[in-house]
Parts: sequence; structure tokens; C-alpha cells
Amino acid sequence: MKAIVIREFGSPEVLKVEEVDLPSAGSSQVLVKVGAVGVNPVDTYLRSGVYPKLPPLPYTPGKDSAGVVEAIGNDVRGFKPGDRVYTAGSLTGTYAEYTLADERDVAALPDNVSFEQGAGIWTPYATAFRAMFQKARAKAGETVLIHGASGGVGLAAIQWAKDAGITAIGTASSAEGKQLILDNGADAAFDHSEEGHLDAILEHTGGKGVDAIIEMLANVNLERDFKALAMFGRIVIVGSRGSLEFSPRLTMGKDASIFGMSLFNYSEADRLEIRDAVFRGLSDGALKPVVARRFALADAAAAQEEIMTSKAAGKIVLVP
Repeated sequence: MKAIVIREFGSPEVLKVEEVDLPSAGSSQVLVKVGAVGVNPVDTYLRSGVYPKLPPLPYTPGKDSAGVVEAIGNDVRGFKPGDRVYTAGSLTGTYAEYTLADERDVAALPDNVSFEQGAGIWTPYATAFRAMFQKARAKAGETVLIHGASGGVGLAAIQWAKDAGITAIGTASSAEGKQLILDNGADAAFDHSEEGHLDAILEHTGGKGVDAIIEMLANVNLERDFKALAMFGRIVIVGSRGSLEFSPRLTMGKDASIFGMSLFNYSEADRLEIRDAVFRGLSDGALKPVVARRFALADAAAAQEEIMTSKAAGKIVLVP
């Protein structure tokens, strides 16, 4: 089969297509014929060698994909060949024509969800769910700001919020992004490239502020987020691309809490809660993954550049 293989950490050019052996399913494993692959920012951090925990070289990147079960191990009971599934992890990487996963990392893909949409499920929707509910503990009647809401995680967070009866405010840096945020259910959208956008958000809430903030770029926004945060508010850091100078006293004045999170620090109970909520949300239409751009497998380098440098609204996927 064809797969992307990384033999050294570095720039996107290290992503090379190679012919590799088709993996075979072990006793509790599932082999999936990949229909589409989700491209995530974490893929670029790993490829560049800057992530805290790096895979051994050489490796094929990717955890998210959707496709059809090709083969199963003898002990697999939850799936059979021909089932439509998505992956929430991979033993061999998903930037490939086939991927091998443990049964626990495979989940059913509802019939109303395409493979391209399915490739954008786990990392974005699980991250957003964990940030919104397992960390911020947001609940119906509260107001949440998703700071950087036009990407995969941001749109997922808006959809989760609306499904739970939470008022959602999103930010983006373009008119297209703001419209996409509104189209996905946000109650209001603001341009975070405008200097006074946090003042405008505070005014929009009648001066109260937002109960929680899901923060995608903490090194830029964290300190100034407090301007729009309500008393006893919570900030969950989902993404950051550098350091910042921070005044801890800001947390004291509002009795605020700041949470850092990484998706894969979840407990088994948390994982099962997310998986079940995702299936329900997809099945009843509350969750609708948005695909922004499609790239061929051979163009994985361009796809990774796109996810870090463009203002593409929605999910970027590879199609083998």
C-alpha cells in the first residue's frame, strides 16, 4: 500500500509517499481501508520534532481517519468486514491507504456521515467535548467564548455548546469565518483581529462577561481574555504556539480558574463518555463536521502547511 513515511523530523518536505507492506490484524485489532484522513495541528508538531513526546523514526503520521473495515483479529467482537467506522487512534498511522488500530480505538460511523466528515471527528470533537464539559464544566444557561472558532475544534465546540443549551460566542479573523461560525449555531461572532473585540464581547454580554473561554491561541490571548471573563470564570487552554508574560493577579480579581488540557490525558471513563456522546450527536444531526479542503495523500506536505498558515474554515482532510 501507499503511505506517508517520515524518516527525519523537520519541515513539511519530510513527508514522503512510499510503498510499504500492508499490515495484518492481530487478535484484538482492526484493519481499516481508509476513505479519508483528518489532518490536525498536532501532526505538524510531531513532524517538526517539537512535541514533548515524539514517535520513533521512521513513522507514518495521523490518528484520525474514516473508512471501511477490511479485516479483523480473532478476538474482535464489535466489528466485521464492511462496517463503516472512524478511528480515534492508530498503530500504524492514518496517512495511508490502510490503517491498523486496536478495537478500542475504532468506533461506528453513522450512515448519515461521509468518510470525509468522519475523518474530522475524533480529535476535533473529542478535544472540544473534553474542554467544554470535562474541564470547563460548562452547562445550560451559561455563556462560552470560543476564541478561534472557525477551525475544526472551534466549530465542534460551537456545535457541542448549542446541543447543550449553552450560549456560544465565537471569534474568527475573516468575514467568511464569522459567517461559518454563525452558520454552525453561534449566537454571535466577532473578529479577533480587531483590537477592541473583547470589549465588544463584554458589551454583548451586558457587562457580565462570559462564564468560560475555550482558548486556541493562549500565547496571544490568555492575558487579555480576562477582559471578557465573568467572575468565577474558567479558561481552558486548548492551543498555544509560544510563551507570554502573564500577570497572575488577574486570576485573583475574578476568582478565575485556568485549565490546561491534552486530549489523551483522559481517563477510560472520560473516553467512553466522549465516544458515546459523539455517536449520539452525529446520529441525531447535532454534530455536523465541516470539511474545508481536500488534498491527495501525495500532497500531505501542502495539507500540513495549509492547516498552520491559512484561514481555511473547517477541517482539512487527505483522500488516499
